[in-house]
Amino acid sequence: MPDQTFVLVAEDEELVRLVIVQALLDEGFEVMEAEHAEAALIVLESHARRLHVLFTDIQMSGTMDGIALAHHTSKHWPWIGLLVTSALPHPDRATFPEQSQFLAKPYQYRDVIRHIRELVAAT
Repeated sequence: MPDQTFVLVAEDEELVRLVIVQALLDEGFEVMEAEHAEAALIVLESHARRLHVLFTDIQMSGTMDGIALAHHTSKHWPWIGLLVTSALPHPDRATFPEQSQFLAKPYQYRDVIRHIRELVAAT
């Protein structure tokens, strides 16, 4: 596991994003945030080399959803772990990138942290 774990959180619900970002910071992670997939792509283009995990919601405003963002990330930056979340009760897992993990909303912060640590340990 790296000395410092960098996580990008892509979530369009501002309160949800702020709360999970703070929980991750409190746990010692370095965190970048994006309010939609297009903003996440800008962060990825600039900082992908140091990122370990993308934590993205599926449903976000903008032209790209979280599944498309996860696939784009997997294709261009395959070392970045993918944690996908959604309030949908049964998203179609067949559409997810192969190595991604899913966490249903509402989630517990400890579960997000556990998944992130698992993704980082697997790389």
